[in-house]
Amino acid sequence: MKLNSPEFKDGQFIPAKFSCEGKDVNPALIIEDIPPAAKSLVLIVDDPDAPMGTWVHWIVFNILPVSRIQEDSIPGKQGENSGGGKNYSGPCPPSGTHRYFFKLYALDTILDLKEGISKEQLEKTMQKHILADARLLGLYKMNK
Repeated sequence: MKLNSPEFKDGQFIPAKFSCEGKDVNPALIIEDIPPAAKSLVLIVDDPDAPMGTWVHWIVFNILPVSRIQEDSIPGKQGENSGGGKNYSGPCPPSGTHRYFFKLYALDTILDLKEGISKEQLEKTMQKHILADARLLGLYKMNK
């Protein structure tokens, strides 16, 4: 499985439009080679460079197996981000350049979970259902 974005290349900087300095909306994502047996997709976006430990920016699960997640969209049920919301929260690092991992998983099931689930609960529940995964790395540094 492959995960790309028309907005930035793997390992490159995420445009400000998708951060707290811009519109704070999710970038479009392109998904390729989804396993035929996949029933749903899970997307977790997090920043391991946050001062207080990994910061979760977005959790979406029960995404239908699609080849594209549109910009500024809610493609499935949302889990809780580290700010306590159930939404995309774009890059907003307090200092320096941070790494943002877009992690996509293809599952053999649709998860029976409610919106607002934590990353830890989601990862535990989906663990035995992962058929494939893909990652996309974006960087961000504040323009102040």
